[in-house]
Amino acid sequence: MPHSLYISGTPDEVKNSKGLHLVTHNTQNGQKVQILLEELKDKYGLQDELQLSQANQWLFFWHGSGAPYQGNKGFFSRAAEKLPFAIVRFHNETLRVYGVLEIQLSGKFTGLERDYLAGDGKGKYSVADIGTWSWVNRWRLSGFSEEELGQFPHLLKWIDRVAAREAVQRGIGAAYQLKE
Repeated sequence: MPHSLYISGTPDEVKNSKGLHLVTHNTQNGQKVQILLEELKDKYGLQDELQLSQANQWLFFWHGSGAPYQGNKGFFSRAAEKLPFAIVRFHNETLRVYGVLEIQLSGKFTGLERDYLAGDGKGKYSVADIGTWSWVNRWRLSGFSEEELGQFPHLLKWIDRVAAREAVQRGIGAAYQLKE
């Protein structure tokens, strides 16, 4: 990537390394990220416009429903003042969204199990998987039980499949582990 894409102070190791380095700062919306993803779609996304549309739909679905529900579940579970209604509501809503992902990955309505959320056939690894996996992978930290996630066998296989990817392994290495 050209150095002009980096802010001053970005380490040379980052500038000269391979892969996509996407660092965003708080903005009112995801417009900057969407513009960057559009520019990089040929390298990191799906080529076909229909498949790209599918990836965007799954990415927006997760970030418009799953991420807020799972985030709020975690927030209210850790809050000093426990609000059982909020905890239960966001817990159940997150499980409902996990169920939608399970339906997509299981091929329940198409008859074809999928490896990834978007793309033709079994799907192709895309930004939809990257954006969704980084949250869903933390289901234990969010307070969901093995029994609850056992309802979603295709989702669990997808979590493991994405986690096994070489680039994902580099991105979740020891340097990025949460410190407790």
